[in-house]
Amino acid sequence: MEMTVQVTIDCADPQRMAAFWAEALGYVPEPAPDGHPTWRAYWTSLGVPAEELPPGAGDVPESIVDPAGRGPRVWFQQVPEPKTAKNRWHFDLKAGGGRDVPRDVRVRRVTAAVERLVDAGATVLRIKDDPDTGCYAAAMRDPEGNEFDIV
Repeated sequence: MEMTVQVTIDCADPQRMAAFWAEALGYVPEPAPDGHPTWRAYWTSLGVPAEELPPGAGDVPESIVDPAGRGPRVWFQQVPEPKTAKNRWHFDLKAGGGRDVPRDVRVRRVTAAVERLVDAGATVLRIKDDPDTGCYAAAMRDPEGNEFDIV
């Protein structure tokens, strides 16, 4: 059985989230299919009524893809309700390189990733710095408050 995986993230502002997570994951906006100039043009060609497309929907991609084709497609689905509780899942962005990389190098890499994503709209919740175990990681939130870690 052939199967592909898509990660769908409920959110208030799909375009903002797509831009943030493209930066965070090293992904790119997904091009509209079949040579259409925009996703709106694609959806319109399928017969989706204009009143079912929110203002701006489809003009800027709401999905991102791994340019190398290895990772799953990520689609940001607009929903009316706000986030109200802690995530039951989260991304771990492995920027440090793993335990085989010297700790000082991992600290520099994680710190650089934290700074880059803060500039893109994330906030730092806490830094876990435990030299005795070699751990250095950051717990963060994306622009809509979803938690993720940089390790």
